[in-house]
Amino acid sequence: MRAIGFRVKSGFAIAVVVDGPAGSPTAVARHVVELCDPEVKETRQPYHSARGEAEEDQKKIAKRTALIEKAAAQSIKALLAASPGATRASLVVGSVIDPAKVGNQHIRAHANEGRLFRTVLERALAARGVACSVVVDKHLAEAARKRLRRTDAEIRKTLAAFGETVGSPWRGEEKAAATAAWMAL
Repeated sequence: MRAIGFRVKSGFAIAVVVDGPAGSPTAVARHVVELCDPEVKETRQPYHSARGEAEEDQKKIAKRTALIEKAAAQSIKALLAASPGATRASLVVGSVIDPAKVGNQHIRAHANEGRLFRTVLERALAARGVACSVVVDKHLAEAARKRLRRTDAEIRKTLAAFGETVGSPWRGEEKAAATAAWMAL
């Protein structure tokens, strides 16, 4: 069995591919997955204006979103071609808050972007037949302990072995993605 974990960021995601079974997982690869169009700077933060403030122009947002949808679909197609056999995925995100409940416009723009990149990634995976779950980063450690039935020390040891297998960089984002992939097994 093969699963992919993603740590979703604004405009990209760190992906780690893990083979199972869950009792003895092996890291296979690490990738940076573009979720925006690198040729169009505004797609990295589509809910922000050129001045860094919250974008008010819905037409600009819609145009940027369409480019993001296309970029994410292409990136996932390429990732799945490079890592065939993946049938499950798990996304680690910063938040799942409803942006409409955020009072500050600038923070709402970030919340909208978080939701956008998460949902376009979910749709791109679903379109390719990959089942997907979502976990909030601050709940990841607890969810991993429960799902994997391992201690923090055991999880850290396995993640360190994953890092040795796939090489540098092996930071918190890669570890979160790897944990999510392992949980998806």
